[in-house]
Amino acid sequence: MDSYDVLVIGGGPAGYVAAIRAAQLGFKTACVDAFERNGKASLGGTCLNVGCIPSKAMLDSSEKFEMITHEAAEHGIQVSGASVDVAKMLARKAGVVDKLTGGVAYLFKKNKITSFFGYGKLLRQDGEEWVVDAAGTEVKARHVIVATGSNPRALPLAPFGGHVVENSGALEFTAVPQQLGVIGAGVIGLELGSVWRRLGAQVTVLEALPGFLMAADDGLAKEALKQFQKQGLDFHFGVNITKVEQDDSGVSVTYTEKDAEVTARFDKLIVSIGRVPNTNGLGADAVGLALDERGFVKVDGHYRTNLPNVYAIGDVIGGAMLAHKAEEEGVALAEMIAGQAGHVNYDVIPWVIYTSPEIAWAGLSEKQAKEKGLTVKTGQFPFSANGRALGHGDPRGFVKVVADAQSDRILGVHMIGSGVSELIGEVVAIMEFGGSAEDLARTVHAHPTLSEVVKEAALATDKRSLHM
Repeated sequence: MDSYDVLVIGGGPAGYVAAIRAAQLGFKTACVDAFERNGKASLGGTCLNVGCIPSKAMLDSSEKFEMITHEAAEHGIQVSGASVDVAKMLARKAGVVDKLTGGVAYLFKKNKITSFFGYGKLLRQDGEEWVVDAAGTEVKARHVIVATGSNPRALPLAPFGGHVVENSGALEFTAVPQQLGVIGAGVIGLELGSVWRRLGAQVTVLEALPGFLMAADDGLAKEALKQFQKQGLDFHFGVNITKVEQDDSGVSVTYTEKDAEVTARFDKLIVSIGRVPNTNGLGADAVGLALDERGFVKVDGHYRTNLPNVYAIGDVIGGAMLAHKAEEEGVALAEMIAGQAGHVNYDVIPWVIYTSPEIAWAGLSEKQAKEKGLTVKTGQFPFSANGRALGHGDPRGFVKVVADAQSDRILGVHMIGSGVSELIGEVVAIMEFGGSAEDLARTVHAHPTLSEVVKEAALATDKRSLHM
């Protein structure tokens, strides 16, 4: 029976990064993963295979089509007869995924990580080691990391299948649906709805919550809703889904809104109402691995479960279900196992929604800071006053900085606009080191760049913006 220092169950962002870092630290490492795409093993989990990466490829393709058909004329570029080849678009997306998942396989080989294709199951302890069923082969491991991720949450009234799809199905439509329904106005629903809206679908978004992006800063959410409605997305909030029926040609959804019953007809229905932890086949009950009431693996501040030398990271432990959060947990845990001081600062993890305009934030909103009893000052600056944004032809949105009124420490930053997924990293770095709005304001930013809006927002916390 082969023996390993570290065995990781799950090959998504949490798992494959943990495996790579463990191998870098000198541990004999293995990873067992059951993800399959097109009939073959494919490392990278949901993110690389059917989530983050393919959705961004489709978003980019649809944005280019939107630019050609609706925005090019403003730049003096006349285009006629533009059309969408969905099959080619999907093939391009698949090529991007193949390159990245193949890259993970290469990194495993480079770092001498043994890879097993199939499910991993905890069987029993054998002295200081665990015996694990790694895809049908029993192996031993001194340390076991559970990184099995999460699965889409199904709506009880509308199980996945046929015309009712989750995120992966929404990335495989072979034609643009004329009428597309989206249940859930969260990150996935907004991104996938945006893809097909740009390509020609009429998109209706049904959300159970009474408001839009309620986890984001109020001003950010208000601006985002205005921009999406201008694009033609039809939002309904506070709805209660009462019936979902599908036939060969589509889906009928009945819901109540403001005490009125409505039935809407869609060609396709995307259900995007969150995700649930994946502990399928892990053997949690048999070995006594503790789960909480929602099915997440219970861990302490060092990712230790109730079982000796068994750890868990990523979506399966809850918290922010973000690939970059999962990756950082993988690095931190591998370093902790090696006796180093691994650490993740959860207070400054960035959130990004890759719509157009993009949305990004990190830290506290103004409302959250005040609820904590903090005295705050804020600064906001619009992209409409930025030369680079005007040159791009996309002056939508703004950057808002929330700082402590006494110490000037940055508490949060909130952005909506072109390219803010890249701009957020600068402020996160400053927040990681406890930096102030003055630190950000005194940092020289190249001109002309979109990043100058970040500087101006920091200046605005002290009412000294230079270009407003």
